[in-house]
Amino acid sequence: MINFLRNERRYMLLAVGFFTRIPVPVFGDFHPDDLNRAAKYFPLVGILVGLIGAGAFAFASKVLPQSLAVLVSMAMTIYITGAFHEDGLADSADGLGGGWDTERILAIMQDSRLGTYGAIALFFALLTKYQLLNALPAYFLPFVLVIGHAFSRLCALLIMTDLDYVRESGKSKPLATKIKAPGLLVAVFFGLAPIPLLYLNFSPVLLSATDWLWLAACCLTPVVFVWVWWRNKIKRWLGGYTGDCLGAMQQMTELAFYLGLLVWAQQ
Repeated sequence: MINFLRNERRYMLLAVGFFTRIPVPVFGDFHPDDLNRAAKYFPLVGILVGLIGAGAFAFASKVLPQSLAVLVSMAMTIYITGAFHEDGLADSADGLGGGWDTERILAIMQDSRLGTYGAIALFFALLTKYQLLNALPAYFLPFVLVIGHAFSRLCALLIMTDLDYVRESGKSKPLATKIKAPGLLVAVFFGLAPIPLLYLNFSPVLLSATDWLWLAACCLTPVVFVWVWWRNKIKRWLGGYTGDCLGAMQQMTELAFYLGLLVWAQQ
């Protein structure tokens, strides 16, 4: 049991170190396959990033207008992750926008330079996120950020269980394996664990069962639509996924989740 807990702690720290700038211990006996075992903790990393973003917003909103506090929160989450997922979105847009076959798309995605399609996608993604978060009630945002970051990383992880990795080399190669059922259950747990925060947030309002079903429908419908659309798109053009595709999925499903919440909040 002690060895099991020690290994799981190691995998969790590896996930944190891979996806964030947060310092973690250096493991001298590191093996690339360790990151495969760490995959189940990706949504937990999302919880951590969401908490950092929520904390940044909470502190900034004490002295700044909501619009500026949202910018502070976004800047903090981008900094703490090293723009890891935003980079994947930009590379995916460049590849799929400028490539005409699988080989060319992958070559463009491996190019470190930012192209026109990537710049446009990144600009609109950040602008959309800012507008969505700024349009939501301020008291709502800390809860929303934690849920959005965790749930969107689960959505990206589900691609790994459904499609094959298609690149022979790249920064996400160590993660490109099928996740076994026990690990997937752990990932689902962490991806969905923050959702009860919505209940804590709305419990004084005493939402009815119908209200909760409508809230779930508003939140899930755009996420499912984006997930299916992106999954089918990369399946058609690439035959599978790359690390950049996972980053793009995380970004787009996070935005879709915020959009669904905003639709619900406007009712």
